[in-house]
Amino acid sequence: MTKITLLDGGMGQELVHRAGDRPTPLWSTQIMIDHPGLVEEVHRDFCAAGATIATTNSYAIHRDRLEGTGLEDKFADLHGKAVQEAKQSGAKRIAGSIGPLGASYRADVVPPHDEAVRKYDEVVSLLAPHVDFIICETVVSIASAKANLEAALQSGKPVWIAFSVNDSDGTLLRSGEPLADAIAECDGAEAILVNCSAPEAIPAALEVLAASGKPYGAYANGFEMITEGFLSDKPTVDALSKRRDFTPELYADHAMTWVEQGATIIGGCCEVSPKHISEVASRLRAAGHEIV
Repeated sequence: MTKITLLDGGMGQELVHRAGDRPTPLWSTQIMIDHPGLVEEVHRDFCAAGATIATTNSYAIHRDRLEGTGLEDKFADLHGKAVQEAKQSGAKRIAGSIGPLGASYRADVVPPHDEAVRKYDEVVSLLAPHVDFIICETVVSIASAKANLEAALQSGKPVWIAFSVNDSDGTLLRSGEPLADAIAECDGAEAILVNCSAPEAIPAALEVLAASGKPYGAYANGFEMITEGFLSDKPTVDALSKRRDFTPELYADHAMTWVEQGATIIGGCCEVSPKHISEVASRLRAAGHEIV
């Protein structure tokens, strides 16, 4: 029997589906203003499904994302809302999410190191006092990993880092750099994960993560592919399509394979719903694992 930490699933996509609004470049950030309480509802549903971690809805709250939206002065308030709604979920622990600067999946828009550290540090300072640990998500390059960790480790809180890998070759970051080289820069991280990547790419990535000697795991997405439209400036999630085969049963099949590879942290990213997490939790228990 293994103790498994079960993360929640894809907050942003779940909010888009429930709200029924046309997606905007602000993703789930706008929903906290237009639909107060909906984030808390999703958090609660993930917890009811078996997740023990509530990840704050702060992934996309960066000043560069707010620029030109009229919400520039709401930067701190939005982080406060994200923390508050996560804390009301009933989760055992709260993870403070830090998403990529500029855009997801794009190594070419990472700012110079000192600028990136400064921007990440501002987010860390708002989240750290209110969460159990910091999780740096969808890290696509070594430069981004270094900046994320430098800022996050100054908080004094445990730091987890999650890399997004090439959907065809899980040993490579989306930047094309070897995942192994990125992990070599992660001495201060408490856990290392792979996120927001195709489930089929995860096993190869986990083989690399296992060599780190740290707790490791994965939470994949359910997209057919990352389109060119989504790699443009200020993209919206309607540029991406959900896989037609992405059932809770299929996702749980993948997740149990990751556990067999030694992963002790499992969850879901975009398009992973409470139903997916519930199926994963059920499979874990049936296999004799303890969810912690």
